[in-house]
Amino acid sequence: MSRLSIKTPNKAQTVVEELYRDVERRITASPPGLCPVDLSLAFLKLCHAQTCGKCTPCRVGLSQLEGLIEKVLDGNADMSVLATIEKTARVIKNTSDCAIGFEAANMVLKGVLGFRDDYIEHIENKRCLFNLHQPVPCVALCPAGVDIPGYIALISNERYADSVRLIRKDNPFPAACAMVCEHPCEARCRRNMVDDAINIRALKRYAIDMAGVVPVPERAECTGKSIAVIGGGPGGLSAAYYLSLMGHRVEVFEKRASLGGMLRYGIPSYRLPRERLQEDIDAILSTGVLTHLGVEIGKDITIPEIKEKFDCIYISIGAHTDKKMGIEGEGMRGVISAVEMLRNIGDGTLPDFKNKRVVVVGGGNVAMDCTRSAKRLGASSVTCVYRRRKIDMTALPEEVEGAISEGCEVLCLNAPLRIAGDSDENVTALWVQPQIIGDIGDDGRPKPRKADTQPMRIPCDIIIVAIGQGIETQPFEEFGVPIKRGVIDALASSDVANIEGVFAGGDCVTGPATVIRAIAAGKVAAANIDEYLGYNHAITVDVDIPNARLGSRPPCGRVNAAERSAGERNIDFNLIECGFTHEEAMQESRRCLRCDHYGYGTFKGGRVKKW
Repeated sequence: MSRLSIKTPNKAQTVVEELYRDVERRITASPPGLCPVDLSLAFLKLCHAQTCGKCTPCRVGLSQLEGLIEKVLDGNADMSVLATIEKTARVIKNTSDCAIGFEAANMVLKGVLGFRDDYIEHIENKRCLFNLHQPVPCVALCPAGVDIPGYIALISNERYADSVRLIRKDNPFPAACAMVCEHPCEARCRRNMVDDAINIRALKRYAIDMAGVVPVPERAECTGKSIAVIGGGPGGLSAAYYLSLMGHRVEVFEKRASLGGMLRYGIPSYRLPRERLQEDIDAILSTGVLTHLGVEIGKDITIPEIKEKFDCIYISIGAHTDKKMGIEGEGMRGVISAVEMLRNIGDGTLPDFKNKRVVVVGGGNVAMDCTRSAKRLGASSVTCVYRRRKIDMTALPEEVEGAISEGCEVLCLNAPLRIAGDSDENVTALWVQPQIIGDIGDDGRPKPRKADTQPMRIPCDIIIVAIGQGIETQPFEEFGVPIKRGVIDALASSDVANIEGVFAGGDCVTGPATVIRAIAAGKVAAANIDEYLGYNHAITVDVDIPNARLGSRPPCGRVNAAERSAGERNIDFNLIECGFTHEEAMQESRRCLRCDHYGYGTFKGGRVKKW
């Protein structure tokens, strides 16, 4: 008999691996709205099943924790049980011999501290807070709360105009979001439990492409109230749209020559064609919104002057100022900010990078936009320098891979050290310090630190700094608007504390974020401004959602939108992504599991017909 043999997976092990993948898919598809106490218990039992049983903290302690949490869920606990759960979890965390016991106890401990109110609700009132509201996963993940299953069902029935109308109930930028939304809704799509998430963003684009011009709803009766919106970006225009539909007079004050904010001045046209953005803006303005372009707050008009003329003010100025690296040589010719570069492109003034060696510093979507734009502007080489790993980049993975396929280089784990120049102060090189990845920080990402390696010289003619943006706070600070850590300090309801009739939202409150979050902030502000003015207008739409189709939904591959070839697209600013064909759209839309009918949507909170 052989002493050793080659290990090959047997049938049992193959099935176990499939079960692991099934569990992973179920965890991936877990929607917001599940009871966190119950979820903690499920994860705890999963961890307990994996323990070796050699140490008492794992073998006995985890079992005791399970019993204590079950008491809470069964309504048989008092507040002393909660204290025992916390104490037991701490003991297991500190004494367990392996990572399983440590992490399982730490997970319970995080829960006791993080959602203590839910434990207390189970103990004192014998009920779960989350049973009162069971949202559809994709809708819950959309910051604006768009009725995603509804408009996908309408697409499946070829009712494209109705689909756009339903989207506009919660998001007045359907065309722009169809192109550039980061689609957080797909993260918890329950189709992940079967195969892969629905391609929601691409389906939205198909509806936009097929619908043509869809008129906006009729305005409510004029209220005689007036609102000034400062900032003509997605957040400001969203608030203006809904407030105008409610019957209020809305005037937008925009510093730039055109509306759109970062949609126009921060996203290149190869991702968002200007004519598609203009479609959304024209629809918003058709509600009667008035605009004042080229108006700078604090210079052309002051906040007190605006406050005197209007009943309310909504500040949504975005984050349009650049941040500095703070390294030697940053003032040399050839160092430009990402904000400046993309703003010039948005205005139609294209920089001349022909035969230039370009280095972009940063790892977000703005850095990728600059990297890919530089290639289209004729640069002989483009290198994106990032101090962390590629997996840690905040840019969308498809943006990073797109840049690489177009001939750009992504140089990770290198931190800018200093900029070198010639005798005329022109950039000649960027010196970088190689990094090594280290401990995981509070943000969940591992922190880089200086590696024991010599600095490296990257020859270049242009350096584009894309490490973040800030806001212009001075005119607002002078008026008394509270500023905290460089952003406006506003409440979750968009109210600015201690200043009557002033609201704020979007990037100027949260810092640079996504388009859909700015739109959501505008929607929240519109609702609360309307209430502040003494009204309760409802935004609704008279679209009937098709009934769910009966029948099986077998596993089926996700359809991804095609793109123009890299060699063709990297020389112009024409749209990269190709839309769905009719066949692709019908197949993809019919993959939807209709959670709004068969799942959470049948409960309270599943479908919000008006707000």
